[in-house]
Amino acid sequence: MAIFRLNHAVLYVGDLERSVGFYRDVLGFGYTEVGDSFRGGAFLRAPGSANDHDLGLFEIGAQAGPSLAGRATVGLYHLAWEVDTLGDLADLEQKLSAAGALVGKSDHGTTKSLYGKDPDGLEFEIVWLIPADLLTDADRAKVGVAPLDLPAELAKYGRDARSGVGISR
Repeated sequence: MAIFRLNHAVLYVGDLERSVGFYRDVLGFGYTEVGDSFRGGAFLRAPGSANDHDLGLFEIGAQAGPSLAGRATVGLYHLAWEVDTLGDLADLEQKLSAAGALVGKSDHGTTKSLYGKDPDGLEFEIVWLIPADLLTDADRAKVGVAPLDLPAELAKYGRDARSGVGISR
């Protein structure tokens, strides 16, 4: 028996309503059947997900300090969510920028990524994978991280290019 994917993530947040608004309005998550709150928390699902929930948010209050993970303590660096199309990645770039939440864009060779921070400063990644049938030796040979030129990727693959589901499995 082996683990084969992440089912959901649970985050502690300072202000539940603010965080739900961000994950709903910027990233497109929706409520699960549980509704908008459950014992000081909320359960959200990504569009099209078959999971019971993809994200749990639990409020600990405005007195909570910022996460020091990676700066002064060990802890989680980020979560990564995959988009269906390259156009979805471009649309989220605009939404993240408008929300002041976009903090980086990277080309990892076989994947194209945006990095953002939620209202509590917790980092996340949005990723699109090059479909296996479109991967080139040059894509596979890239080592390290380069700046993402999203307009060039859109010109190369098109907005409707589906993510390479299965490449990362």
